[in-house]
Amino acid sequence: MMKRLGALPGLIWSQGWLVLLYTATVWGCNAVAAKMATGEISPMCLVFLRWLIVCSILGWMIRIQILKHIDVLLVSWKRLMAMGFAGFTGFSALFYLAAYKTTAVNITILQSSMPPLVLLGAWLFFKERVSGLRFIGMVMALSGMVVIATQGRLDTLMTMSFNAGDLAIVLACMLYAAYTLSLRNRPALPSLVFFFGMSISALVSSLPLAIVEVASGHAYWPSMTGFLILLFVAFGPSLTAQLAYMRGVELLGPGRASLYPSLVPALGALFAVVILGEPFAFYHGMALMLGLGGIYLSEIKGRDVIAMPKPALTNQRV
Repeated sequence: MMKRLGALPGLIWSQGWLVLLYTATVWGCNAVAAKMATGEISPMCLVFLRWLIVCSILGWMIRIQILKHIDVLLVSWKRLMAMGFAGFTGFSALFYLAAYKTTAVNITILQSSMPPLVLLGAWLFFKERVSGLRFIGMVMALSGMVVIATQGRLDTLMTMSFNAGDLAIVLACMLYAAYTLSLRNRPALPSLVFFFGMSISALVSSLPLAIVEVASGHAYWPSMTGFLILLFVAFGPSLTAQLAYMRGVELLGPGRASLYPSLVPALGALFAVVILGEPFAFYHGMALMLGLGGIYLSEIKGRDVIAMPKPALTNQRV
């Protein structure tokens, strides 16, 4: 029995769908944490401190591995900085900017452009084929996001208008799509060392944003509730979920992995009901079914049609 329990973490880590489902779940919880953080900790303070915590703990835990691979880290620093900024800091900063310039409906719907951007990039740069079932699965998953954004009302979709904030969220999706694709040929480093390099990039690139927030008088340090939220964001969405997402891309490829974030809006709604007591509407259930159905077609049926090429990764397993 103990032998089976000991093998459980390795079994979970070898299942792409499972680690990506964990990622989507934690990111769904992150939406609830963001709501709870209002008035408890300022946004840029949260962004900077979470990466400070991740870098400090991870740097101490794997300090021997970091020293062992320091030459590769130094040679690849430009690439790591670009990936860390695109996937971590840049996406979040543009998301905050978009929130001040456009509506929540626009932001949610425009975020659905990320999976098609990843699939397009995988086709253009990696010659990855897209089967009919995978395409249908993607459309179903994206439809779930549209249902969440419009609350199941077609007239909301038809009356949308676009502005500078909309362009910001599209650029944010392009950055994260580029980050997802770049994971396919990342530097030859163990996953934790590689993630540490990108975490340092996120920490460095978020510092100017935190300084601007302090200088403008909008910064405030966390309360006890804010500190607990900070710990969750640091260890959940910022550390374990990001590692799980990288692992999922490694196992399934960027195109298939990009479908799982489509579950985040529906899962976030479910957690909002349980944790925040918000009402659960019929369209939330519809969106969740569309997302799960889309992933089923892509993962279970789509892989029977096309054998996906293995990612060109040379990193060690964690």
